[in-house]
Amino acid sequence: MQARDFLSQHPLIVAPVLLGWRLAKDGCLVELTELEAYSDAEDPGSHAHARRTPRNAPMFGEPGCAYVYFCYGNHWMLNIVAHEQGRAGAVLVRGARPIDGLARMRERRPGARNDRDLLGGPGRLTQALGVDRSLNGLDLLSPSSPLRLLPPDHRAPFKHPPGVVCTRRIGLARGKGDELPWRFVLP
Repeated sequence: MQARDFLSQHPLIVAPVLLGWRLAKDGCLVELTELEAYSDAEDPGSHAHARRTPRNAPMFGEPGCAYVYFCYGNHWMLNIVAHEQGRAGAVLVRGARPIDGLARMRERRPGARNDRDLLGGPGRLTQALGVDRSLNGLDLLSPSSPLRLLPPDHRAPFKHPPGVVCTRRIGLARGKGDELPWRFVLP
């Protein structure tokens, strides 16, 4: 199976398996440890719930692309587009573990108290990696991409990693998908 074929599945199938995958940008390498799945009309917490808009258009694009948006007027959020053919969906990157490029990530996040704080949360992660709107719609699977999604190097890429914890999503309004157990964490 190829990465794009894998990402063409429903976000609920993709999200837990993406734990342990890596993101690379500007000499920085991180391992994905916390992700949330978002779908389309079936998911009241999704930007694609009501309809397609200019803001959420990348969610309807090619699987494996980035959907980057500004949240609460103060930080960027990175999503990996994942969906069945003809549907919208994405996996929000909520947290990661630093592997390489710590000095550069610390420069971008001078207020981080420790390495856990460096990438703990979607806004902190995008700040540490230098992710902003300029990467919206970018193909994360292209070898020439400045932000790359890479399979794990310590296990089969399309297998569910052991020890995944599944919980409710964070930061959604009550009754807007907050009750769905679509958040996946690799402790």
